[in-house]
Amino acid sequence: MSGEDAPAEQQNAVDQKQETKPAEEPKAEEHKTEPAPAAAEASPAATTEKVPEEDTFTYRALVLTGYGGYDKVKLQVKKGKPVLKAGEVLVRVKACGLNFADLMARQGLYDRLPSPPVTPGMECSGVVEAVGEEVTDRKVGDKVMALNRFGLWQEVAVVPATHTFLIPEGMSFEEAAALPVNYITAYMMLFDFGNLRPNQSVLVHAAAGGVGIAATQLCNTVKDVTVFGTASASKHETISQGGVTHPIDYRTKDYVEEVRKISPKGLDIILDPLGGSDTHKAYNLLKPMGKLITYGAANMLAGQKKNLIAVAKNWYHQFSIHTLSLIQGNKSVCGFHLGYLDGETELITQVMNTILDLYKQGKVKPHIDSTWHLEQVGDAMRKMQERNNIGKVILTTEPMPEEEKKEEPKKEDKKDDKKKDDKKKDDKKKDDGKKEEKKDDKKKEEPKKEEKKEEEKKEEPSKEEK
Repeated sequence: MSGEDAPAEQQNAVDQKQETKPAEEPKAEEHKTEPAPAAAEASPAATTEKVPEEDTFTYRALVLTGYGGYDKVKLQVKKGKPVLKAGEVLVRVKACGLNFADLMARQGLYDRLPSPPVTPGMECSGVVEAVGEEVTDRKVGDKVMALNRFGLWQEVAVVPATHTFLIPEGMSFEEAAALPVNYITAYMMLFDFGNLRPNQSVLVHAAAGGVGIAATQLCNTVKDVTVFGTASASKHETISQGGVTHPIDYRTKDYVEEVRKISPKGLDIILDPLGGSDTHKAYNLLKPMGKLITYGAANMLAGQKKNLIAVAKNWYHQFSIHTLSLIQGNKSVCGFHLGYLDGETELITQVMNTILDLYKQGKVKPHIDSTWHLEQVGDAMRKMQERNNIGKVILTTEPMPEEEKKEEPKKEDKKDDKKKDDKKKDDKKKDDGKKEEKKDDKKKEEPKKEEKKEEEKKEEPSKEEK
C-alpha cells in the first residue's frame, strides 16, 4: 500500500500486539528483554554494584491506543532492551516518515496494522546499534533507512536486515525517512504497472503530497512526459517548478473537463489514490491502451474520526467493471498496495536500488514539508490530514527542547481562545440572523397594517351613510 492512502477495512483478526504501558514488562509479542548475564545472577555483590543494561534500558515510542482522533496516538516509555533474532538488526531511529496510511490506520481503516495497542510507522532512518546472528551485510554504525509493516515510530526499532538500505553519502536522515514508501510506490506504479514511455501523459492526484512529488520527479526521468497534477491553487507554483506540466485546482474546477480541454483523447496513465466516484472518472479518462492504477481510498477520510457516511458513500460508488468492457475498451486496471508486498524482499530491494541510483544522479530528491518532534505527532497528523503539506511530513526522535515544551501550552491556550472567538462569532451571526428575521417579519407585518387601515377607511363612509 502506498504511504498516501490505504483501502478501508475494519480490523478483523487481532494480530500481534505491542507493549503500551510505560512502566510494565513488554508483552509477549514485543521483542523480549534480554536476561541478565549468568555471572550477575551468581554474584550478589556484582548485582549491587552494577545493574545490567538490559534492566535499565528504556526508549520512547508512539503508541496507537485505540481508534479515533489525533489524541489516540500517545508518547509512552517502554522498558527493556529488545532481543534480536537471527537476521535482524537494532536501529537507533533518527527520523520517521508520516504516511496517509498512518492517518487511516488511526481510524481503523488500514488492515495491515495490528489492533491497538500498537506502534505505527512504516519507514524510518537511523544508525545500526546491534546486529543479530547470520547478518553479514550490516554492521554496527551503518546509517540505514528501514521499511516495515509497522513499529517504526520509536527511538529504537528491530527490523530484518533485508528491510534496511544503506543511506547514500550526502543524504540526511530526514530525506532517508521520506524516501522508501513514497518512491517505491510511485516507481512500481509508473514503471512496473504503467510501463511509462516517452511522449506519454500521466494524471497525478494530490500532486503536492509525498507520492505525488515522487511520481512527478520519476515522470521527469522519461523524455517528453506530460504530467497533469491536481492540487489546491496555493500549491501550483511549487508543483509546476517540480515538473507538473498542467496544474489543476480540483477545488474550483472539474479536473476531467480541464484534462479534456488539453488532451481530448484522454490520458495514458492515471494514478488514483481517491477511490469511489473518482475511480469511475479516471477509467473514462483513459485513452485506448491506457492504464489506471488505483492505490487507495482517500475519499473515505473525512474528519479526525471515522466518518461512516464517507465510508458508505465510497463503497457505494466503488468501481467495478466486466472483463468484456476491458477488452472492448482496450484499457487496463491495476491495484497497488505496498503493505502486501512485505514478503517480496528481492523485488523491493531491486526497486530501492534503482531509486537510490536516481538519487545519486540528482534525478530524484525527497521534498521535506516539515519536521515534528514525537511529542507533536497530533499536530503533524493534523497538517497532513487537512492537506496543508507540500511534500513529506517527518517525525524526529530528537527530544523536544524545554523551551518549546513550555510554549506548547500557550499554543493550546491560543487554540482554545480561537475556538471561543469562533464560537462568539457564530453566536453573533446567529443573533444577527434572528434580528434580520425579526426585521423581515416586521416588514411583512407593515403591508398588513396598511391594508387594515385602508379597510377601516373604506368602512368609515359606509358608516356615515348609515
